Amino acid sequence: MVEGEHSAQDRGPAPYRPCIVIPFYRHEGAIAGTVERLKPFGLNCWIVDDGSGEPSREVLHQIATREAHWVRLSSHARNRGKGEAVMTGLREAHAAGFTHAVQIDADGQHDASDLPRLLSVSRAQPQALVTGIPVYDESVPRARLYGRYLTHVLVWVQTLSLQIRDSMCGFRVYPVDTALAVWDQGHVGRRMEFDTEIMVRMFWRGVPVQSVPTRVTYPADGVSHFHMVRENLRLAWMHLRLLVGMCLRLPRLLWRRSA
Repeated sequence: MVEGEHSAQDRGPAPYRPCIVIPFYRHEGAIAGTVERLKPFGLNCWIVDDGSGEPSREVLHQIATREAHWVRLSSHARNRGKGEAVMTGLREAHAAGFTHAVQIDADGQHDASDLPRLLSVSRAQPQALVTGIPVYDESVPRARLYGRYLTHVLVWVQTLSLQIRDSMCGFRVYPVDTALAVWDQGHVGRRMEFDTEIMVRMFWRGVPVQSVPTRVTYPADGVSHFHMVRENLRLAWMHLRLLVGMCLRLPRLLWRRSA
């Protein structure tokens, strides 16, 4: 071996550097509480404002100024969708040298105290996508709950696997390099369909999916940006794309299932 060269084994495992990414769109009433609950974990955080406008910009500016030692604020000039916001955060985190990113919603639905449990699984299996499995209380809208069950079944068909137990939870830990590679292929939906589609496509790429139960609450004064007709049409189109993709990958998925 030439002097100065080292094998991958000699170098040892790459460092594990996690951070937080929060996609934000008009949740100015909840974001300060979400940030406060994340502060004790000592992780750098990117908040990506997806074209919210005023008064959100002022609230975010105040938070970024007050918490400048750990919060970074990025903004889209116009609304581009949750997926675009998450990936803007992941790309900036990657440029700053972070290897993994915790995605958590801005609206306070997710229990931030479960973050160490997700990170523990991710640290033990850094190649995996680690996702929360929602444990709901009575605040969950029934229509939303039933819709999730339908998505679960469709995802099991699209992956020929039960490994993805919940594809819709927005509380998860990405291996940043792999998530960006899948995104850059250009096939992942940009809006409400993002969470499910990127998980399925990462699974197709061979990324293992690990699940951790986490509590989810729908605040009584919460703000939802889910437009029933428009978003359900997007989800239907996404599932059609994924079913076609599954058919094209059928031999590989069957081989993987039997291995």
